[in-house]
Amino acid sequence: MKVFLFIILVFLVGCDSEKIKPTISMDASEERIADYESWGTEVIFSELGDIQAILFTDHLRKYDSEKTTYLQGVKIDFYDEEGNPSTKLTSLKGRVDDITKNMFAIDSVVVKSDSGIVLETNQLTWQNKIRRITTDEFVTITSPDERIEGYGFESDQSLKNYKIYKITYSATVTDTLN
Repeated sequence: MKVFLFIILVFLVGCDSEKIKPTISMDASEERIADYESWGTEVIFSELGDIQAILFTDHLRKYDSEKTTYLQGVKIDFYDEEGNPSTKLTSLKGRVDDITKNMFAIDSVVVKSDSGIVLETNQLTWQNKIRRITTDEFVTITSPDERIEGYGFESDQSLKNYKIYKITYSATVTDTLN
């Protein structure tokens, strides 16, 4: 009899007309969740065993459905055809197309070549297959001999052969110590 009364009591308590509804956080649904995420990551870009570039990033988020990887705190070491480091690129953010392996550097982009040329811009694309860097944005090129500013830029990844499409400023650097 006690068991029967206990079952009826549980049934009556469970039949309360006021249901408790769980709270649903809308914050999680607004932010995409990465398929893969890592911190302090190193990614090697190579073709037929030859290293083309090594990417270092503070934070990496990969989205398989978009075929895109997003980066925070980017540093890339580019290598020449002989496998020697030739150029370093840094930026605050970046994005990699996982199909083409093209990399888009975004925000405070600086590229330094081993020959002393420095490129500064706000956005830059590295085309993996042809090893070229391009932008339509404003750029500043500083070398030991000159400073050039303008819009639109294309170069090999070592900054040896570059073009600025619309030059807005050009000056020759002179040795002020002599």
